[in-house]
Amino acid sequence: MSKTLKILTIQDISCYGQCSITVALPIISAFGIETAVLPSAVLSTHTSNFKDYTFRDLTEDLPPIQEHWEKEGIFFDAIYTGFIGSIKQLDYIKNIIKSRLKPGGKVFVDPAMADYGEFYNGFDQNFADKMGELCKLGDYILPNTTEACYLLHKPWKPEFSREEMIEMAEELSEFTKKYVILKGDTSKKDKLGMIILNKSKKHNIEIAYNDKINYSTHGTGDVFASAFVGASMLNKSPLTSAKIAGEFTKKSIEKTIDDPTHNYGVKFEQVILSLGELLESIE
Repeated sequence: MSKTLKILTIQDISCYGQCSITVALPIISAFGIETAVLPSAVLSTHTSNFKDYTFRDLTEDLPPIQEHWEKEGIFFDAIYTGFIGSIKQLDYIKNIIKSRLKPGGKVFVDPAMADYGEFYNGFDQNFADKMGELCKLGDYILPNTTEACYLLHKPWKPEFSREEMIEMAEELSEFTKKYVILKGDTSKKDKLGMIILNKSKKHNIEIAYNDKINYSTHGTGDVFASAFVGASMLNKSPLTSAKIAGEFTKKSIEKTIDDPTHNYGVKFEQVILSLGELLESIE
């Protein structure tokens, strides 16, 4: 009997809108990985394209959940964090990682707090600095360029040169134990690249490319990160995992782009069965 991998994802539940846990749970499960969830908050919708959404902060629920898991002897092969509900949660989450991660387990941190040069609602530089502390527990960090700039206290701009992207990835190496996956290399025409840095080989840069689609919507970062986590847990290299995640995200966008009413996420469900094929075909 093969071992069943167990992963915990810590992020919000947006009841409507394809992001966070409602993306991570089905995508990681599709890789055959048992996926547990720890909601950081519950929102009626996600925070993009919607007004007057409800937000229930679950900060004070985290310690008793950890305590119960400790009593039950529940551990995880990996922990994957996304959208965090409050700055106070970051210390609680660090404790959960230290308490509930199996020896040799992996930590994936998607510092989901900003995009297109701006923080998401409710976040600021103090949050980014505290997020940097959580990142340092991560074996993999997956920032976009805006999040990278806030972590590094650098000004953001819509386009960065290849050299600037590589320099940024190298600077981000102080925020990870092993790997930086920096999303958003647009320096190659008609391609979108992910800069991959192995901290043990700091100047050995790899870049995963997929075709660029001129379409922007909420949740694509969560789709990418979740597929990356799933592939990585099946022992795919960071480069291969990024290629798989990038291609899956592209396929999800392609299923969505011709539907103007679907402006709250991507139709990843319609291509989720392609993950098995991508695992077999992409190296």
